[in-house]
Amino acid sequence: MTRNRSTRSSSSRRSAAKPLGKLRIIGGDFRRRQLPVLDKPGLRPTPDRVRETLFNWLGQALYGKKVLDLFAGTGALGIEAISRGAAQVTFVESDRQVAAHITQNLETLKAQQGDVVVQDAQAFLMQPAQCFDIVFLDPPFHQGWAAGCCATLEADHWLAPEAMIYLETERDLTPDVPTHWVLHRETQAGESTARLYQRRAP
Repeated sequence: MTRNRSTRSSSSRRSAAKPLGKLRIIGGDFRRRQLPVLDKPGLRPTPDRVRETLFNWLGQALYGKKVLDLFAGTGALGIEAISRGAAQVTFVESDRQVAAHITQNLETLKAQQGDVVVQDAQAFLMQPAQCFDIVFLDPPFHQGWAAGCCATLEADHWLAPEAMIYLETERDLTPDVPTHWVLHRETQAGESTARLYQRRAP
């Protein structure tokens, strides 16, 4: 329901004026830089500790690689990848306001390696495939998207022969992934489980 500005409650005004959060870049060229993130319902950034663990797992694997951040959200994972030497990062985000904010943060960093696509993840995967070395897959929880996205990435040839796939899901979910994705590392934090898979070419 649309309300006239003059009838909005004081609590609504306080909510609208709520300050932006901050995204801290953990390592690489932009280490310790802080970027604003939207205070938007459902926007669930990967916690700092989990991001630090993930990028420790990846180590030097990011340098010169082509990366897909499929459910980009705040863009935290893709921006961290650029900071650590990724050659190209494609951010896919369906919310126009959130996608515009990723673009703004990339411009702030002068990071020309990032390309922001305003599109639903499943619609993006219906296009002709590109080949990615690393994929960040952090779908909304409890909506059953993880298995389908994993299957499509594999079946439709989106992955390099030895691609690495990061998958973050709700803690109680055991994801159904292609049989030749080998679990490389796993950790839990709060309500989520983070897994890094190494693809072995069939």
